Amino acid sequence: MEHVKLSILVIDVGGSKVKIRATGSKEERKLLSGPTMTPQMMVEGVKQLAEGWHYDVVSIGCPMPISKDGRPLKEPVNLGTGWVNFDYEKAFHCPVRIINDAAMQALGDYSGGRMLFLGLGTGLGSTMIDDGVIIPMELAHLPYKSKTFEDYVGLHGFKKYGKEKWQKEVIHIIEILQTALQAEKVVIGGGNAQHLTVIPIGCTIAANSNAFIGGFRLWEHFPGKLRAVPNKTPYKNKTNASKSISKKTPIKKNILQRK
Repeated sequence: MEHVKLSILVIDVGGSKVKIRATGSKEERKLLSGPTMTPQMMVEGVKQLAEGWHYDVVSIGCPMPISKDGRPLKEPVNLGTGWVNFDYEKAFHCPVRIINDAAMQALGDYSGGRMLFLGLGTGLGSTMIDDGVIIPMELAHLPYKSKTFEDYVGLHGFKKYGKEKWQKEVIHIIEILQTALQAEKVVIGGGNAQHLTVIPIGCTIAANSNAFIGGFRLWEHFPGKLRAVPNKTPYKNKTNASKSISKKTPIKKNILQRK
């Protein structure tokens, strides 16, 4: 049977922006999101942005827990309401696959082994991929210093505590999670990763555009059960922070590398 290559529209939904890209296009288009954005608003905005692009299927990365069969389980913290029971396939008039936004970027960054992805954006995204199996995690709201991880390292914490204290908390939380989850490598993404000037050895800063790679992989590599396929050319990053990242070295507690 002849394989038919699908044209895929990838939608990366974040707390402050929605970014899209389609098969065959190197262009990334975006619109503002925010605490009042509903799924219907997202769909309408994306359709306008995607004008002129052809697509057969859609991948959506959303900042919320997603079930094994690709259904939102809980309303997002940093967006509006209505995401849980929304009919995405009816809205886009084509097949749709939904995955947690951190899981989608982790999928794009994965290169084998046991990898922890942490997304530093409006909130704190988190996903583990262990031997090719995606394990979405909701670490953001675990208790930390009488608050939560996200309270300290999300955008609110960045604004409240300032860059220096925020960075110290990021480093400390990475050490905690790397030890607790026994991750062989830690990949840091999200819009605020660019503010890090000190990076733990063994960690790497990933290009946020790798989320689109993850979205394409949802359809290109997973016709059935979703598994992560190692990226043969990982970490093609253009951020300044990525230029100083060390080679693949096991993380050692309290050993840091400066840019």
